Amino acid sequence: MERTAVQYESEKKSLEAHVDLCAERYYRLEQRLGGVEDAVKDLKNTMVDESKRTSKIIIGSAATVIGGLLSTVVALIMML
Repeated sequence: MERTAVQYESEKKSLEAHVDLCAERYYRLEQRLGGVEDAVKDLKNTMVDESKRTSKIIIGSAATVIGGLLSTVVALIMML
């Protein structure tokens, strides 16, 4: 497996340097994960909004079809 973090000679020789570099790595990792969390939240909100719009369209279409069928039935009854 390939290493993603660079190991410096000073880090190998000094525990304090290692701790400082690890703190910086974790800080950057937390920043990147925060960005991913924000992107996922935005995506979720977009999906919820689209789902609501789709539901409204389906309900409107169903109401239109039902209204058309009812008017057809009433027109047929009136003709008899």
